[in-house]
Amino acid sequence: MFYVYVLYSKSLSKRYVGSSSNINKRLSEHNSGKSKFTKGGIPGRLIYSEQFDTNSEARKREIFLKSGNGRKFLDSILTSATESSEPDLSS
Repeated sequence: MFYVYVLYSKSLSKRYVGSSSNINKRLSEHNSGKSKFTKGGIPGRLIYSEQFDTNSEARKREIFLKSGNGRKFLDSILTSATESSEPDLSS
């Protein structure tokens, strides 16, 4: 399985979108400072994820979520989750 995930850094007030075949290992790497991009925003909290059968599908979705329409999609679902008091949208 392959995953697309969204981390949120409260200290930076920013999201990070990534993909991986091992989401738990990748989140650990982000939060231990091994990822240059997220190093300054530790700790990152998993706020959303999707699962795919192939790496190609996951990468296409990651690219979409990093686009303007993808950011709008994340904004809309994360806003509605916050309003309904759900802690996160991990799937």
